Amino acid sequence: MMALEFGEDMILVDCGQMFPEEDMLGVDAVIPDFAYVAERRSKLRGLILTHGHEDHIGAVGYFAREFETAVFGSRLTLALVEEKLREMDLVGRLDLREVTGRSREQLGAFEIEFLRVNHSIPQSMALAIGTPIGTVIHTGDYKFDPSEEGETSDFYSLSQHGERGVLLLLADSTNVEREGNSPSEASVRQGLRQAIAPAAGAVIFSTFASHLFRLQAALDVAVETGRKVAVTGYSLERNVEIAAELGLLQYPAGLIVSLKELGALPPVERMLLAAGSQGEPVSALSRLAIDGFRGYRVEPGDCVALSARMIPGNERAIYRMINHLYRRGAHVITEREAPIHASGHAYREEMRQLFRMVRPRWFVPIHGELRQLISNAELVESLGLPAEHIFVLENGDALDLDGRAAVRRRADLAGQVLVDGRIFEQLEEIVLRDRQHLSEDGMVIVILVIDRRTLKIIAGPDIVSRGFIEVDANEALIERCKRVVLEAFEATEKEGKEEWEVVKNAVRKALRKFLRNETDRYPMILPVVMEI
Repeated sequence: MMALEFGEDMILVDCGQMFPEEDMLGVDAVIPDFAYVAERRSKLRGLILTHGHEDHIGAVGYFAREFETAVFGSRLTLALVEEKLREMDLVGRLDLREVTGRSREQLGAFEIEFLRVNHSIPQSMALAIGTPIGTVIHTGDYKFDPSEEGETSDFYSLSQHGERGVLLLLADSTNVEREGNSPSEASVRQGLRQAIAPAAGAVIFSTFASHLFRLQAALDVAVETGRKVAVTGYSLERNVEIAAELGLLQYPAGLIVSLKELGALPPVERMLLAAGSQGEPVSALSRLAIDGFRGYRVEPGDCVALSARMIPGNERAIYRMINHLYRRGAHVITEREAPIHASGHAYREEMRQLFRMVRPRWFVPIHGELRQLISNAELVESLGLPAEHIFVLENGDALDLDGRAAVRRRADLAGQVLVDGRIFEQLEEIVLRDRQHLSEDGMVIVILVIDRRTLKIIAGPDIVSRGFIEVDANEALIERCKRVVLEAFEATEKEGKEEWEVVKNAVRKALRKFLRNETDRYPMILPVVMEI
């Protein structure tokens, strides 16, 4: 999420989520902290969505819980957003306004023109944002791919803005480390045809659920090779249904059948579109790989095509899934074996082309890791923009422009909110630390039953271990733990025994020291005291 402010007006660009990092145990998603926006609620004029990928729209439902405002996006983008709002019972909370290429919206001091760009999802938009001091170009995620019929990037409008003068360019940096031009979707379609056509068994095809161009290519190949198609995976089923309703996926009647109907056909007549190209443990493809998917099994001779790049950090899960598929006699094809994937982000030559069209006065690289932002900054400097006109901003930074100068402000204006199941809040660091602690050293529960009148133990102590040691195999250690607990209880003053927390702290401290000395491990110790 990015905020642009001028005077008493503010607009937001995108509202996405990201996957939790490895140390965020139990966290389902990471979304922006809206505190900065909440403090300036009266200035908010609208939320603009560049396209329908999760890292750009995934947090809109959570945003809708706190704000009521106009949201602008293409027809597909808003359809995906509306489905999210429906799932969270928030339909009608936001004013969804559809835009098309070259349409304009006036939001306070900002005039936004929406410009078509190529990406891996249809109806993606760049933004030309007019302000009283000049034009800001925000590319969103983009590439230049003339093969995408009806989706060609709007070179004319970008060049026109460049001719008139652009104050600031905010440009995607994701593929700055790749030289040349990004492969076209046309080449991927041909690669899929060559990879799938010879398959003697069933074809299982997996890509990102939002990659409608790739799904269309798979459906076209299915028609050409005489295969019926079934779709499995919630997000994939939902996106196929939405895209078909909008006319963005086109296929003959009867091509898509149920999983049961597909299973009744000979393998050579089957294609299964399955979610899970990143090896997600509960995804359809991961369950198919271990025979854990009800209603369908991978058979020897099947061809599995993974038409997606490996997101850094997912490699181990993906290769483990591929190994399981090979154990079942399947043949797996990735972009390493055949040209069945193309990135949706510009390569370096396309970035040069963009800069030469736009010719901005100031430049800020966006969308990428820090190393990619810096590399994009260096690329633009090599094209002639002075280094003092280039700013690499990190999350929370602000850039002030007045038409004559630009100043970077290091400010703590951004944060993260961790979503844990239905809990939507900023989880305290201690919660994550406890989860990390439990995952590494386990937990020991100590149960004591105390007579309220005599203040003596009448049952226990009982020791329960979870993730620390196997109790039955360590009876001697458990008995010694019980003695340590008894000694700690007896050493507590009478007044202390009347306070549960005093007893708990004494037991916890004594047992922690004992286990550290005996096992060199640090389990979480949870004393439970009951009075009768």
